[in-house]
Amino acid sequence: MAKATSAENCKLNNQFDEVRRALLEDRFRDSMEKPLAYWALPNDRRLPLAFLGRTLGDLLDTPFEDLANTAGIGQKKIGSLVTLLYRASQENSSDTPVPASVGVSEVIENFPFSTADGVPPQQFDPSLVSEALWAKWRDTVRSNGLGNEELGRLAPTLQSLPTVIWTTPLSAYVNYSVSEIRQLKTHGEKRVRVVLEVFYLVHELVSSANQQGHLDVRLVPKFIDPIERWIISVMGRPTGPTNDEVRNELALPIISQIETDAGPAVAQLASSRIGLHEPPMSVRMQSRKLGVTRARIYQLLDDCSKIMNVRWPEGDDQLRSFTNWCESACSSPNDLYLLNGVRELFYPDKYSTQQDSETEIHTNSE
Repeated sequence: MAKATSAENCKLNNQFDEVRRALLEDRFRDSMEKPLAYWALPNDRRLPLAFLGRTLGDLLDTPFEDLANTAGIGQKKIGSLVTLLYRASQENSSDTPVPASVGVSEVIENFPFSTADGVPPQQFDPSLVSEALWAKWRDTVRSNGLGNEELGRLAPTLQSLPTVIWTTPLSAYVNYSVSEIRQLKTHGEKRVRVVLEVFYLVHELVSSANQQGHLDVRLVPKFIDPIERWIISVMGRPTGPTNDEVRNELALPIISQIETDAGPAVAQLASSRIGLHEPPMSVRMQSRKLGVTRARIYQLLDDCSKIMNVRWPEGDDQLRSFTNWCESACSSPNDLYLLNGVRELFYPDKYSTQQDSETEIHTNSE
């Protein structure tokens, strides 16, 4: 046992010396005044509490033997210290797993995604985001002038994002640390998770684009670009689109996004309302079929327009201009029924929508 312990201590000593040499390079000079806690993660175990408040420079100036002999610091906590130092030395810690140290089984891999039982990482895990990693993501947003981008525009799904912060800009969070965000009112784990994930996605996308100096990146949901390119291509020809083209190139991608952001039930409701696969259903018919009030149907359909206004705010003007062009290019009004249905549902004129609703209610009361 003594020999095994001695061998492990020797290995830890060598690892400490290795990472110490790396951290003493000039590129880490700005990190010397930061406390060790800066690189700790919320779910780290066996943290060396005695060292967390000490600066990186102070720890590197302390001989390994003195650190190992600190009261309350055993072999496992020394292993955690070495792990945190390795983490501090990773310039691309969002891409590079932290090397494991002896006695530390909780080292995070596939950072910042959770992994279970050898399964590839699937879900973003906010507990794996250190202050150091968060600072890097914030710097990306600042340096690229992305503070005005809205959370709802960039979130993977709006189902996990409260409606009240759909239009909140990224700049609202760039001056907070992770711990400060967690202390904000109404910011529980669900909301914090989405905020951190959006910053991570922005960082990853922009960093990849910045590697190619002659290229730029446009931060929009994926469904938008193919639609916009299709609209341009149609307007470059003498004839308008067929209903099949509108269905495949415009309606289906939007319905798919609605399903991502509001769920399959709302997507099916929107699909039947515009007549995607069958004749359009009135709100009255939908309410009877689903056994809910028409007010509830209107509420759900209104959610669809709210989603499109945060996901694709430019779509209102683009579809309005496209529809006007199609009215002169299409030979029959029947060729426009689906296009008009898409525009009226997802980008409705508020006066027309209210008037239609009042008319239907008045007719029903009679």
